[in-house]
Amino acid sequence: MSVFARKIQPGDEPRWRELWDAYTRFYQREPDAGVTRHTWSRTMDPDVPVYAVVAQADGGEVLGIADYVIHENTSTLTPVCYLEDLFVDPTRRGESVGKQLIDWLLAETKAQGWSRLYWHTKENNYRARSLYDKYTPHSGFVRYAIQNSGSVP
Repeated sequence: MSVFARKIQPGDEPRWRELWDAYTRFYQREPDAGVTRHTWSRTMDPDVPVYAVVAQADGGEVLGIADYVIHENTSTLTPVCYLEDLFVDPTRRGESVGKQLIDWLLAETKAQGWSRLYWHTKENNYRARSLYDKYTPHSGFVRYAIQNSGSVP
């Protein structure tokens, strides 16, 4: 079986939602229908810098998703690509699906002239980190996040 990555298409929505919900649960959150609808609509809106790519098997089955954001930054002259969400169907892990998604984003980073592709994951996500470590060493940064208790989920 071969796998290739491609930009997401409107017809991918049902499978993207399945994988998105599984990704959300992986990080010990319950899917929120409003957040899911909003995230999907942003990936389809050409005026919003939120995008998605899928990994697809030869037979057409979507095996993984990657949602990413292009944004300006204060340390380079060109935008950066933040890989916000990457999830592979658990039954298809170890089949280079995640690698296909990251390789697609690396190629797009070069083609678009973005200065950097970056992402983060939980420290104990060892399976994903075994893939990520093949691309680059851990940056050594520690992430801090403060939630706005008055915001909508």
